[in-house]
Order: sequence, then C-alpha cells, then structure tokens
Amino acid sequence: MELSAQAGPGVEKAAEQAVESACHLADLAGPDGWSTAAVEDVLDAIDTLTDTLGSVGEDLAQALAAVATATAQARRRLGITVDDQGARAGQRGVGTCGGWPGAKAAQASRARSRLPGHPYGRLSA
Repeated sequence: MELSAQAGPGVEKAAEQAVESACHLADLAGPDGWSTAAVEDVLDAIDTLTDTLGSVGEDLAQALAAVATATAQARRRLGITVDDQGARAGQRGVGTCGGWPGAKAAQASRARSRLPGHPYGRLSA
C-alpha cells in the first residue's frame, strides 16, 4: 500500500492538531484526573481516528483492528455500556463529529465491525 505524497486539503494540519491535543491532554491528566465522560470522549476519538485511517485500505484496517478491540475491552472494563450500533448509553453526540460525512462512514464501519461474520470479528459484548 502506497500513500500519496500530498494529503488532502487540511488533513496534515488537522492531524498535527490531533497530536498536539493528545499531548496536551496527556500533560493535563494524571491517573486521578479522569472522569467517565473524559474517558468516553478519548475512546471515541481513538475509534474515530482508527476507523478513518482504516479507510485507507484493507491491509491498514486489518492492522488497526486490534485498536478497536482494545477500546471495546476498555469500555467493558470500565462499565461503559455500548449498544450493537456502537452508541454509548447517554452519548452526547460528540462521536458524530458534527455530522461530518467521513465520521459517519467511520461510525458505520465501526458498527459493521461489531456484527457477527465481519472479517475482524465481533468487537463488542
């Protein structure tokens, strides 16, 4: 799989901002600095970025499948309820990324990956 030499408009800047935000969050939050809502948002961000990168190609999606498994397991261990469509109980709508079409496609991919028979296995329950 070969990537393009130049990213789409705004992609590199947004990716850089995502890394900076993640580093800033890591600097702010210690072991005792997390709320359920904050953990849910971070897990949603991880899932969204993983799904988005996975859309690059099947090989990359397969390599990243372990990440989706890990975030699902983290939710289970923390008692965060997720339905079969990938939505959390009481979800605030943050995971929809404001209705951005790429995020909707990523959410659909995540929901499909939770279905029996999906090539990456059942990720929830």
